[in-house]
Amino acid sequence: MSSFSGILKDADVTAALQSVQAAESFKYKDFFARAGILGKSDDQAKTIFEILDQDKSGFIEEEELKKFLQNFSSSARLLTDAETQAFLKAGDTDGDGKIGVGEFQSLVKS
Repeated sequence: MSSFSGILKDADVTAALQSVQAAESFKYKDFFARAGILGKSDDQAKTIFEILDQDKSGFIEEEELKKFLQNFSSSARLLTDAETQAFLKAGDTDGDGKIGVGEFQSLVKS
């Protein structure tokens, strides 16, 4: 969890992860709110985005979204296909099949 230190509180992230242990329980807005991601500044959102963008392509692709929870804890589960698709659909406002930094910043504000 140290990647997010200074931005997110470990206790909030732990509570957020515990709330999504069951398959199909992940809803990005609920998770963002519990983990303390919701309402972060654009700069903080960009820092979080850069951690999530594991291949440093400038986008969070479907495969990276599937592993979203594992960025917070290596023992966390993968998102299901349905959860991944819902998350992608919410974030991908330009329809290119991936989430750019501006799109992620909008998700954080929503």
